[in-house]
Amino acid sequence: MGRKAHENPMRVLVTGGAGFIGSHLAETLLQQGHQVVVVDDLSTGQMSNIEHLKPLQSFQFVRDTVRNTSTMALLAQKCDVIFHLAAAVGVQLIVDRPVHTIETNIHGTEVVLDVANRFGRKVLIASTSEVYGKSDMVPFREDDDMLLGSTRFSRWSYACSKAIDEFLALAYYQESGLEVVVARLFNTVGPRQTGQYGMVVPRFIGKALRNQTIEIYGTGRQTRCFCDVGDVVAALTDLMASSETAGKVFNVGTTEEITISDLADKVVRLTGSRSNKVYIDYETAYGRAMDDMMRRVPCIDRIRDVIGWQPSTSLDDTLRTIIRSMQ
Repeated sequence: MGRKAHENPMRVLVTGGAGFIGSHLAETLLQQGHQVVVVDDLSTGQMSNIEHLKPLQSFQFVRDTVRNTSTMALLAQKCDVIFHLAAAVGVQLIVDRPVHTIETNIHGTEVVLDVANRFGRKVLIASTSEVYGKSDMVPFREDDDMLLGSTRFSRWSYACSKAIDEFLALAYYQESGLEVVVARLFNTVGPRQTGQYGMVVPRFIGKALRNQTIEIYGTGRQTRCFCDVGDVVAALTDLMASSETAGKVFNVGTTEEITISDLADKVVRLTGSRSNKVYIDYETAYGRAMDDMMRRVPCIDRIRDVIGWQPSTSLDDTLRTIIRSMQ
């Protein structure tokens, strides 16, 4: 793992490895000299994301759900470490399929942690900045309180399910000494991300490239911090390589903040598009009332102090890379 990968090649299990972040992680691990086993049920992941990896002898793909205990036990037994990225993600998917979201995120993580503990495998649990909820204590620090919205808004089911994942992971560390690392990801973007489930960057770029109207949900004044997938993958591999990270939660993201309206303007400029913007209220966009957070900015002091990581790719550079991949 990390810089010394070639000295100590490992067999690495990546759940959700046919997804956007998972496929980039699998690619990087293979480049570092590891053997990689990807398990994915392709509910949101895509075979096209890993097609170029399939001919490699050091790569194996297993099509199954992480909720299948027997499959996961078999894979965990044969692997050295586990990256658990499989999850129901995307605001649109969460709003449309809340039962699927809760069951996939909570039960999937239950199974992964159980088999990791059974065979003593270090495991990284990918969590989300959504767990901070509607807190306005910006920038968010890992030990801050959560402030979640009403249960009548299904979007908060995702935040709650990932918070339960974190609680369970840290409980395994405290009770069993299982080496667990929790990474809270803040709006990761890059090639292979799909706009199908509400991801804003590929949705905006797709519209701009076709000179179609860019639809902005809400006022457009809400801000996000978009981190390049290459920077995120580097953080994940370094967190797993460090002996100082077990039992801790780490924010992973950039502090470069931008409003969604300004993001649309930037996309139009970088694509040379003739697209205009239109603002749509949440109820029209999602077919039901929606709750949102106005700012989502990470404090990355902890990850910088422990492993020396910080993002190095600007949003403009990331957007240009995504635009090229979508043309």
